[in-house]
Amino acid sequence: MSKFIIKNMIVGLTGGIGSGKSAAGKYFIELGIDVIDADHVAKNALDKNKEGKEQFLKYFGSEFLDDQNKIDRNLLRKKIFNDQDKKNILESIVHPIVRNEIENFLKNSKSIYSIVMVPLIYETNSQDFYEKIIVIDCEESYQIERATKRDNKSKEDIVNIINNQASREERKSIADEIIMNNKGLDALKNQVIKIHQKLLGIEING
Repeated sequence: MSKFIIKNMIVGLTGGIGSGKSAAGKYFIELGIDVIDADHVAKNALDKNKEGKEQFLKYFGSEFLDDQNKIDRNLLRKKIFNDQDKKNILESIVHPIVRNEIENFLKNSKSIYSIVMVPLIYETNSQDFYEKIIVIDCEESYQIERATKRDNKSKEDIVNIINNQASREERKSIADEIIMNNKGLDALKNQVIKIHQKLLGIEING
């Protein structure tokens, strides 16, 4: 990312598919922390950024527009994501848009620290951008159960995604804080609160 002035600590929140990043992010928001979901920004980048959308259509054509004139993500997955050359072109269009959105978010953030929620910190070797990294971890069986329900995908599809992401051990190797999310939302919320207090410098007993 380019250099820019920020006033608060940047915290990366990461985890594999179905680990519970989004749920944890919502709890941080409830605590008054500004959170941006980089994956959500990336998924909507081409529809929200006129210049990016025009660039995409120039390379790939209008066949990728659905009946509402939005990018057809299902067709994208079928025709582009398994073609490395096309995927590289797509990323060269989307990534600058995402970087710009994140930089604007951080410049305008008012909370004492800001969270960038992103699935691929380890994979992109971008850990140096963050002053702290929180990893949401859980057993693979929970990832599969949650992601198949949420995304309406088969177990095989989810396992394939897991196998193409960093391993749990690799992800934990870059963590400053680890949240285990095997016990439901109440336990997750309690861990988020403890880490929030820690980031604020509040001493915690127990």
